[in-house]
Formats: sequence, C-alpha cells, structure tokens
Amino acid sequence: MKAAVLTFPGSNCDRDLAVAFEQAGAEVHRVWHKDTELPQGVDVVAVPGGFSFGDYLRCGAIAAQSPIGAAVRAHAARGGYVLGICNGFQVLAEMGLLPGALMRNAGLKFICKTVELEVTTTNSAFTSGYTKGQRVMIPVAHHDGNYTADAETLARLQGEDRVAFTYCDNPNGSAASIAGILSENRRVLGMMPHPERASEAAHGGTDGSVLFRSLTGALALA
Repeated sequence: MKAAVLTFPGSNCDRDLAVAFEQAGAEVHRVWHKDTELPQGVDVVAVPGGFSFGDYLRCGAIAAQSPIGAAVRAHAARGGYVLGICNGFQVLAEMGLLPGALMRNAGLKFICKTVELEVTTTNSAFTSGYTKGQRVMIPVAHHDGNYTADAETLARLQGEDRVAFTYCDNPNGSAASIAGILSENRRVLGMMPHPERASEAAHGGTDGSVLFRSLTGALALA
C-alpha cells in the first residue's frame, strides 16, 4: 500500500503520521503543499495535524486552497482513500470532502490529553480492525475541535452509520459527541483525536495502531 503524507507550513504531526503508516507496512511518500500532483499509484492521502498557515482565517481554510488541494479532491472523487487528523479533519471539511465544521471548543481552551473514544462503526477500511462499541484511548490536542453540523446533517450521518468515533466524555462540546466521521462512500475519514500518537508502546498505548493496520490490511486485499 502506498500512502502520501502532506505537509503544510505549520504542520507538526506529519512525521508522526508517516511513521505510523510505515510501521503498519505502508510505503510512504512525503508531499509538499505546493506540489500539484500526488505520486503515481497512491492509495491513501493523509492530511496531518498541526496549525497549517498558523490557523489564520479559519482552521484549515488556507490549506484547503493550496496547490495540492485539487489533486486531493480528484483522488477522493475517483474513490481513493483520504485520512484527515485534527487540523487535517478541518482541512477536509474546508475542502468540502466531509460535511460540517470544526468550531472553537465549548470551554474556549486548548485541550491536550488522552481521551476515551467509542468505536461507533466497523464498516470502513479505517475501523474494521476494531469491534463495534469498543473503547479506545487516543490523545487529543486542539483548540477548535467542536464538531458542528445542522440537524439534517447529523441525522444523515447517524442514519447512514457514518459516525466513526464518539467521545465517551465529550471534551469539546461536539454535536452528538462526534470525534470522527466518514464520507458517503466510506473512503474519507476525518477525526480530531490523534491515532498516530497512540501507535507504539512508548507512547503509552497502541490503540491507534489498529486504524493504520486496518487500512493497510484492507488495501492489501483489494
């Protein structure tokens, strides 16, 4: 499996994300935001956390307009896999690849801690290695992680089994305690918690490694 990890000015989790994919057996290519094409044969594009362009304007809004953005949209349109974590989730929402928006945390403070999540669906290449209802411990680190969408969108996400993860103790006020969502074709995942920071024992837990192994395993069988 071939993964492309993007880097924007202000990204700070791109190396961690690349390492998590490599440990899961993926061939990783690093892609700069000013590139206009993805490497040939890429299976999944990964958009990392951090503070792209300093989070000016709206989180992820400037990154969504970077030259590489058109290639990411085209990759998603032809059925390619895309993973956006934290700031990456914000970027995917700004690109229109996922519905809703990530707003300021309800407590108006930056949150940096390990939280408990519930795996809400296993019907995706990202989550198939978990069991439905499983509780996992994954770190969060964000100031604008409050997932917000209108009632119709929330009902559609829940009705179509597209909520991937929920918070067990909602730390940021997200609607319906949503921590991660899937696109209609289930090939785009955006999540605020950082699975790449829970991918080896030295991190204090390995619950996040399951996501990367699930994805590489699913693509190996495709």
